[in-house]
Amino acid sequence: MQYVQLGQSGLKVSRLCLGTMNMGSKQWKPWIFDEKESEPIIAHALDHGVNFIDLADFYSQGEGERVVCNVLNRIGKRDDLVITTKVGYAMSDNINDTGHSRKHIMKSIDASLTRMNMDYVDIYMLHFYDVHTPIEETMLAMHDIVKAGKARYIGVSTMYTWQLAKILQVCERYNLVKPINMQLQLNCAYREEEREMIPFCMDQGLGISVFSPLARGLLANDFQSTRNKTDFFTAEMYSDKTSLEIAHSVSSIAQLRNCSSAQIAQAWVLNKPEVSSMLVGADTKEQFDSALQALNMQLSSDEIFELERNYTPCDLINDYTAGKRIPREARSR
Repeated sequence: MQYVQLGQSGLKVSRLCLGTMNMGSKQWKPWIFDEKESEPIIAHALDHGVNFIDLADFYSQGEGERVVCNVLNRIGKRDDLVITTKVGYAMSDNINDTGHSRKHIMKSIDASLTRMNMDYVDIYMLHFYDVHTPIEETMLAMHDIVKAGKARYIGVSTMYTWQLAKILQVCERYNLVKPINMQLQLNCAYREEEREMIPFCMDQGLGISVFSPLARGLLANDFQSTRNKTDFFTAEMYSDKTSLEIAHSVSSIAQLRNCSSAQIAQAWVLNKPEVSSMLVGADTKEQFDSALQALNMQLSSDEIFELERNYTPCDLINDYTAGKRIPREARSR
């Protein structure tokens, strides 16, 4: 395993981060693993040096935190782990049980720690940017959570670059704890964050953790998986001709390399020097091993050209464009 310093913090994390959206309760989604099914995957990741674990209270409506941390508390060493969880999405029908108000954030950190059976989380993350709550209120609440010892650091995820700039400006103005990490979506078929967000994070000293390196399974060329057949977002985000052409390029290089398509797509992400850590939402030990092999794979300039030549700009993927994105047309040759 390789380890890096996360942004300008002193925190060191594994370059592979265990994504856990697929762990929790099948009542939430049909492709979710229960605790018994999740344990072998978690154990395999820990055995291979992963110390970075990504959670969110929204995953399985809290059951994901409980399931994963039941396993971690049983087989792991808390002090060796860097555990992050996220807050923001609705946890019930209660009008105040969503977003980034002080009320919801304070309630949510206590609820998460109770489910996790832990005293603190290493990184407490905003799952998105709440446009309905003053950012000063949100960041003061996050600051107080760190000062209370319930989180060691804070982080952010999936927003516009101007929104991150506003967060940093507020933290600077009021001398609040600043986020150390931005979690964003990046893969061969979705590269819009390379325009502004990634350069801005580099300039401001934030680490970058990447989710969906396989474009929700498209780049693994696994079109018949339970998730791909039942996840509406896969079709919304990656059903256009350009995405399919990029998937074909990934498959072509994988055949020449005699490896899996997933390994090539993951190597493309990990070859980016700006990327601190890549989330791996593995369903099997073999899928995790693919990411581990990708960690040491160097792509040639010709291979990178093939993976990138079909890319066409598209609408950003975030909460604010959900259901409104215009399918992109393939770039004319």
